[in-house]
Amino acid sequence: MPSRKISDVIRHQKIHSAEAGTTVRDAACRMAQEKIGAMLIVENGLLIGIFTERDVLNRVVAARLDPDTTTLASVMTRNPQSVKPDRPFSHAMHMMYEGCFRHMPVVEDGKPLGMISIRDAIGPELTEFESELERRDNLTEIMM
Repeated sequence: MPSRKISDVIRHQKIHSAEAGTTVRDAACRMAQEKIGAMLIVENGLLIGIFTERDVLNRVVAARLDPDTTTLASVMTRNPQSVKPDRPFSHAMHMMYEGCFRHMPVVEDGKPLGMISIRDAIGPELTEFESELERRDNLTEIMM
């Protein structure tokens, strides 16, 4: 399956980041306002973690933590898997599938460049994947 490079996917993307000392409520409000499902946690310009909507649910609400006093440092995923911008997007999709996560930071030399999301798959890759499935179905019918 042909694939775009990750750098093409994030080319016009705005980086959404926060510092580890940000409260969960402030981060959640920013995420809601920006209509995003994850934020990069950055310290001194380097990626140190990721905070996602699943973290809000599982690590804050379900754990009965106070979002006004809980900081991202205590509930973020530290040192998340990341991908370099020169890799094919299909590589990131495979990593996300294998790791059971929906967001992946794009990083070079520790510096965040953007974020890949499963939502990004709704584009050329999904169209190509659907075409591939249709071709396989047609081949199966011919062979029977």
